[in-house]
Amino acid sequence: MKQNRRNFLKVSSLAGLSFAGSGIFNTRAHAEEHRKNSNVSPQKFNMCGYAAPKLETVRIGFVGLGNRGPGAVNRMSKIDGVSIKALCDIRPDKVNSVKKSLEGSEHNPQIYTGKEEEWKRMCDRADIDLIYIATPWSLHAPMALYAMEQGKHVCIEVPAAKTIEECWQLVETSERTRKHCMILENCCYDFFELLTLNMARQGMFGEIIHTEGAYNHDLLNANFRKETYYDMWRLKENFRNGNLYPTHGLGPIAQVLDINRGDKMDYLVSTSTNDFSMHAKATELAAKDSFYQQFSTKTFRGNMNITTIKTEKGKTIMLQHDVSSPNIYSRIFKVSGTKGSVIKYPDPPRISFGDEGWIDSSEFSIMEKKFQPPIVARVGELAKQVGGHGGMDFLMDWRTIDCLRNGLPLDLDVYDAALWSSIAPLSEQSVASRSKSIDVPDFTGGSWKTNKPIDISLKMGGTTKVKM
Repeated sequence: MKQNRRNFLKVSSLAGLSFAGSGIFNTRAHAEEHRKNSNVSPQKFNMCGYAAPKLETVRIGFVGLGNRGPGAVNRMSKIDGVSIKALCDIRPDKVNSVKKSLEGSEHNPQIYTGKEEEWKRMCDRADIDLIYIATPWSLHAPMALYAMEQGKHVCIEVPAAKTIEECWQLVETSERTRKHCMILENCCYDFFELLTLNMARQGMFGEIIHTEGAYNHDLLNANFRKETYYDMWRLKENFRNGNLYPTHGLGPIAQVLDINRGDKMDYLVSTSTNDFSMHAKATELAAKDSFYQQFSTKTFRGNMNITTIKTEKGKTIMLQHDVSSPNIYSRIFKVSGTKGSVIKYPDPPRISFGDEGWIDSSEFSIMEKKFQPPIVARVGELAKQVGGHGGMDFLMDWRTIDCLRNGLPLDLDVYDAALWSSIAPLSEQSVASRSKSIDVPDFTGGSWKTNKPIDISLKMGGTTKVKM
């Protein structure tokens, strides 16, 4: 088994080299070798359900203050028991702006900026418990690995890793250091997704059969805008061809299906359309601005990617990814069971318990009250006031801090981070091999059979206050 594990990493490493050059897993032979050598790695320590020692005050260092980072700093500054110790970004203006926003608060963080590896100096500090990572994707896993090695818990914006090898490295490092590695999948804390999870746990939809999720969001112009992403990093990610951003749609439905906690993903199949937008946009812009000529010769991912996954227990998941077509924003979020179903997008969210139509608004309100998740009852209204995608970002941050302060397991562990992030490179492999099925690794080392579903009862914890 250990030899198979190393063969698996070797093949994944070759895949990473291939991605760096052409954006795809080049040969069917590599894909076949990957499938043959995918295996369960022996688990050193089970991080699912692991409760780290309590932290009376959670001392945080933030790295990446361009897009998502400033909002995270603002939200964390409003949670009791948090001390913001450090801020890091390579751009001095970004760091100084966020530090200025904390003036008048109890937080006086030290700043790290100007050099590419200043984040390491921040991670080296002994007075930090948690590193919050909101950098470009390629830095997520390297920063998380280094931080855990320095004895820090980590929270990583999505995706947590870009390659299968990085996914395994996150798992092995978290298990060895016994430091939490949480993927910051905010959509798991969307109010309707939480409601659905609570209803599913109480059997309202019967046996779950099929789920759907998506990230359909028109980012064509934003990705080509020079000022949107540092060094055009997000645009450059689109040289890869697959479902590059699966976790917003996948996270909530994986929880409904108890993936890694009673069921596991078995294999996936992925198909992409041709690119009908991104190369044309690059060519159009290059004719007006020489800066874009570097992109006009590149091959971009297809507009729409559809990835289907089958689980060990015979359930199915359908994921979509399209960020270059003029679609109305949608995460789809569909859950279908033997007794009922839900769907969100287009709004409003809907619930059905048969084939005669969706329940009406009055019945929906009754269901909302009856199955309101405890976390929403506890801080839902405060979360809406603080904000962050309607409040779900704040729920995510508050819950994370509350778990760390009360010595409770985190809702999202390293196995979720690895599995959900792995869908991107696995889908690339499938697309490149004419949609051949690809085995999905079991990052839990077989413990998915006995791992308990996440606790959404809030019977323990829930004590952390909010400062408005």
